[in-house]
Amino acid sequence: MRAVDHVSFSVKEGEIFGMIGPNGAGKTTTIECIEGLRDHYSGSIRVLGLDPKTERKRLYDLIGVQLQETSYQDNIKVWEICKMFSSFYANPLPYEMLLEKFGIADKINSYVSKLSGGQRQRLAIVLALIANPQIIFLDELSTGLDPQARRSMWDLIKDLQKNGKTVYMTTHFMEEAEYLCDRIAIMNRGKVVAVDTVENLIRMFDLEDRVIFRVSDINLAELERVESVTHVEQKGSEICARGKGANLVHNVVSYLNDRQIAYSGLKVIQPTLEDVFLKITGMKWEETE
Repeated sequence: MRAVDHVSFSVKEGEIFGMIGPNGAGKTTTIECIEGLRDHYSGSIRVLGLDPKTERKRLYDLIGVQLQETSYQDNIKVWEICKMFSSFYANPLPYEMLLEKFGIADKINSYVSKLSGGQRQRLAIVLALIANPQIIFLDELSTGLDPQARRSMWDLIKDLQKNGKTVYMTTHFMEEAEYLCDRIAIMNRGKVVAVDTVENLIRMFDLEDRVIFRVSDINLAELERVESVTHVEQKGSEICARGKGANLVHNVVSYLNDRQIAYSGLKVIQPTLEDVFLKITGMKWEETE
């Protein structure tokens, strides 16, 4: 069985490029082939003009890699692992400067095993940056982080781009991909099914807005005939009216007011990257709750 099948895309210099997809879609296999950590059996890969399979040593001086799962030696200190990584390169960046930049300089004498999840992730980026790479690969960087640590990590990734780095990342978090990435590739069942900006992906899949509210009683068939409404769903007292056009919300609210239907909790949800993802993977609205 093929883990990935006819995958083809390019990444632009200086952009943050994201790859998303369900578990088992082939994201990690793809990134590991690009990094030269896994052999590919057909097709060709070029990273900065180099073949990661045959020119791996040259490539590793130009890229930085943060793996999805990383194991460190027992009882190794932060400064020790940084010094070891520095020895791999002819002109490494000063790791003391990187530790300071990423807010863990005070942990330089701490054992890696004693770091928090967020501190370990920051250290992973420091180790990836010691080579002063042109491209940084981040595989599920913020998995396991609390929301505050995740937001802090996003700021650090944005700073990498501001400093001229190209970032290739995989993530399970739609909000993360939407916030960080200039372009996104969506993988499903080993294939790349779409590559574009978030705005263009939403436009490509012709997604609808949602008007959601609560009522005690309503005629769903009648609501579905309201102009701009294309479909109505109900979950208990919650109604979701889907539709398109600038007048969707106005038309739905006018319908409710004209019939003196009491409603509460009205909210409008515009299409997001998550909606694109759910449409591609075939999940329904009620399955996302």
